[in-house]
Amino acid sequence: MKQHNEHAHSNQELDNLADIELNKPSKSRFLFVLGFFGFFIFCWAGCYNLYEHRYQKNNDIKVPDNTLYDPKYK
Repeated sequence: MKQHNEHAHSNQELDNLADIELNKPSKSRFLFVLGFFGFFIFCWAGCYNLYEHRYQKNNDIKVPDNTLYDPKYK
């Protein structure tokens, strides 16, 4: 009988412990971490892009005299 039970167990499919569909808390934790880091990288990339394209002050711009607060006309 013992030999029969061992043979029956060897034919059964074993559950893969690394399969995320079989462990709901693990799946939930994985999706939370994936979403958190995805959101973090999205925000970081947006801030980096704003930093790279920031306004560069340029003092060499010639402003026409007729557009000043007190315009000077010819």
